[in-house]
Amino acid sequence: MNPSDWQKQAKANQKKYARLLDIRDKNRILSKLPELHVEAFSKIDCLTCANCCKNHSPRFKQPEIKRISKVLGMKEGEFAVTYLRLDNEGDYVTKKSPCPFLDTDNTCKIYDDRPSDCRRYPYTDEDVFYKRPLLTLKNATICPAVFYILEKLEKVV
Repeated sequence: MNPSDWQKQAKANQKKYARLLDIRDKNRILSKLPELHVEAFSKIDCLTCANCCKNHSPRFKQPEIKRISKVLGMKEGEFAVTYLRLDNEGDYVTKKSPCPFLDTDNTCKIYDDRPSDCRRYPYTDEDVFYKRPLLTLKNATICPAVFYILEKLEKVV
């Protein structure tokens, strides 16, 4: 999959994807997601992309801040001041992009302790996929797996 091609297609297909996510029978989408999720990630290697880490910041909840700061050998306050800021919604997010924990080989320096948002991203195997259509539409332009799943979903729903 050519990175520029799928991203251009994802941007061009936003209205089509919005209609797809707006179907009344949400259970049809939900029933297809697990299989499509596995299929997409069998074809797409996140380590060749890392667009999520380059373009998004996860929310860092207090237990995650506590756990990650401990792993890094830092005090919670020091961790927060060094890496985080409060966004408009009052959530702790990284100060800058790409994520400061993204290594040069696209691996995560805190992978085993990463925040829940990172573990769950891009939400392609859960109901967030259709319950938050604006997020899914945005993710389609960032994550090739979301694009792949929307393209496949259109053919089976």
